[in-house]
Amino acid sequence: MKIVAAFLLTFCLSVSFGQVTPEYIDSVVNASLKSVEQAGVAVAVVQDGKVIHSKGYGIASLDAGTKVDKNTLFSIASNSKAFTTASLGMLVDQGKLRWSDKVVDIIPEFRMYDSYVTEHFTIVDLVTHRSGLGLGAGDLMFIPDGSDFTIDDILSSFQHQEPVSEFRTKYDYDNLLYIVAGEVINRVSGKPWDQFVEDEIMERIGMKRSAAYRENLKSTKNIAMPHSTENGELEQINEYLDPNKVFGAAGGIYASAEDLSNWMITQLNGGVFDGDTLLQSNTHAKMWEMQTMIWSSAVGQGPYNTHYNAYGLGWDLEDKNGYSIVSHTGGMPGMLSHTVLIPELNAGIVVLTNTSPGSYAFISVMNEIMDAYLGAPDADWMGRISGYLIRSTGEANGVVDAVWKTCENAKTDHLKLDDYTGTYRDDWFGDCIIEEKDGKLLFSSKRSPRLTGEMFFYQANTFAIKWDYREMNCDAFASFTLDENGKAIAIKMKGISPNIDFSFDFHDLDLKRVD
Repeated sequence: MKIVAAFLLTFCLSVSFGQVTPEYIDSVVNASLKSVEQAGVAVAVVQDGKVIHSKGYGIASLDAGTKVDKNTLFSIASNSKAFTTASLGMLVDQGKLRWSDKVVDIIPEFRMYDSYVTEHFTIVDLVTHRSGLGLGAGDLMFIPDGSDFTIDDILSSFQHQEPVSEFRTKYDYDNLLYIVAGEVINRVSGKPWDQFVEDEIMERIGMKRSAAYRENLKSTKNIAMPHSTENGELEQINEYLDPNKVFGAAGGIYASAEDLSNWMITQLNGGVFDGDTLLQSNTHAKMWEMQTMIWSSAVGQGPYNTHYNAYGLGWDLEDKNGYSIVSHTGGMPGMLSHTVLIPELNAGIVVLTNTSPGSYAFISVMNEIMDAYLGAPDADWMGRISGYLIRSTGEANGVVDAVWKTCENAKTDHLKLDDYTGTYRDDWFGDCIIEEKDGKLLFSSKRSPRLTGEMFFYQANTFAIKWDYREMNCDAFASFTLDENGKAIAIKMKGISPNIDFSFDFHDLDLKRVD
């Protein structure tokens, strides 16, 4: 299959900007489908205010045998963030909000880890990943799905989290603060985040089938189901559900390639769609201004001679091959998405996929099409991604297999299981219970019930937890602190796999025994 993919790429990559045709895009996507096992892909490309390609490929559901088309709905995950910042911008244009407004003035119960940070935290700080908290801090509150955390829990959680850098000095991607941004929209506009996005953006730009939450969809007849290759073969997994409607502003939207064409056209047209001005020109321009620098170099780096990478308001910003690139990716269990806008060429590309981690089409397909626009040399992205997946998966599986082999061979005669049982509490995540049942230790989270699993002795005071939740590879270590009598009094945790998704921030938990 790799040979076929390489042949197709050799053929289709000898193109230039003006030759990004539907036939060329077909060849790129079909090469991807042949190179890596995956379910489906949807691609839309817009140029000069027109849709030049909008099409689906592969399967929407392995179990049902349905196909992807241009109207198939996908979870776009963190590509939802730009809808949240656009909503804030609309409220700024209406005079109801200022970017410099303090969050605590709008949400008095909002608390950060420090009184100064609480008092000075602005609307811009909510959406630019510079809070001082670590990567994905607090994401365990909503990953996996099924937890009972509310917006009130999220608002009070930050005061219990430990910062990893000084306020406004470092980029660390954050989801929970986008949820707070959604609550700002609710309190300022009088509409919940999802209703505002659907009424003020989706309806006005003709995103007819899309919705801010899966639970809001008018029809689920043409919806992409999530798939995974975690276990070595393609399988359909359960959908991420958020019936309490908490997570949306960070990543809740379901949309199709066809509908997202209108979103890209609106963005490339400065916030205007078909004569309807959603954002004033200066507000739209602010979305693409660098707010948080990630890195910069006077000398161009990498294959695109890149000089900077920064974050705007809901958008990643960088230069590639002499062009400014505005983009964002998104990922949920079994769903990956990527949007790229090239304002100087008035072009936009969106790639939606329903397989993880085995489908990196959201990178490889995107890069092949983008490279044609940028006039970049052939980089064989399909081969690179395929090779990376093989190496990365093999290395990660080796680490994980070694852990479980150690557990299998570990001697447990010395263990007194009741030394570990009890209730352990983390100030932001709540209670976790360890109990003995039929000679086994079982771990369960009171507030996130899908985090339940058997504990296997590893070595020293550390156990490995095999979660009942299998949609993602997120098994974890639990290391106990013992008192002078050998009784457990605290737990520190971390993921086992080096490839674990950063949203499984077990390492941020500080579990202390309370019973």
